[in-house]
Amino acid sequence: MTSAAQAGKPVPSDPIGFEKHDHGSCMTAGLSAAEAHCLAEGLRFTPVRRKALEILLQEHRALGAYEMLDRLRDAGFGSQPPVAYRALEFLVANGFAHKIERLNAFIACAHPGAKHSPAFMICRLCDSVAEAQSSPARGALGEAARATGFKIERTVVEAEGICPVCVDKADA
Repeated sequence: MTSAAQAGKPVPSDPIGFEKHDHGSCMTAGLSAAEAHCLAEGLRFTPVRRKALEILLQEHRALGAYEMLDRLRDAGFGSQPPVAYRALEFLVANGFAHKIERLNAFIACAHPGAKHSPAFMICRLCDSVAEAQSSPARGALGEAARATGFKIERTVVEAEGICPVCVDKADA
């Protein structure tokens, strides 16, 4: 299955997640990218998949599967865990969302349709997450892999720290 993240347009190098931005256009762009990709690839962008992506885009933070299930249930999509897990699995498999391993949660992709290797900066105080471009396969990790004959297929880069909002609160 081709992922939207492998579609090929370059990814912006600026991190997305902690700064103020036009939230409405962010949501519109994310949903439009998903719709276009599904149409081009012949994938079914079902109402539950669309709603799950909409919820992730609205939140701008990582959500666990059970929190997603609660939101989907409130929207009338059922209360069985597979409802949320299948929707999230589809979104991740097609590059519309990422799994944040440290939080065992999911976040909407900040660069839908872009070929990228994301790195996530996770605030340890509020669990907000920013997504930035990272190329570990081209850096020291890539060199080590090449030296041993290892082929990197997937990397997950997650950094834990304190976001600007929490830093400002601590300084106040």
